[in-house]
Amino acid sequence: MIVRISSDGQYNVSDDDVAKLAELDHAAVEAVKEGDHDRFHQLFDEMLALVHERGTPLDADELTGSDVILPPADTTLAEAEAEFSGEGLIPG
Repeated sequence: MIVRISSDGQYNVSDDDVAKLAELDHAAVEAVKEGDHDRFHQLFDEMLALVHERGTPLDADELTGSDVILPPADTTLAEAEAEFSGEGLIPG
């Protein structure tokens, strides 16, 4: 799966890592629903770290559509309310 982190770049993330990313995403949705700023940022930081550490960066010249777009690292809880809702950002 191709994951873009806004203002960062695109990464190819394995299916196993996508499953972990989805778990974190669902937990982040719950944290947003509860208004738990600290928990949301902990989970969102884990999501970004997983993509950075385990994903393979795509070459900036490579034009590939993204399957998922994560907001930038400095996303606030208020901004997250618009994106981390329903089933979350990660399909499935």
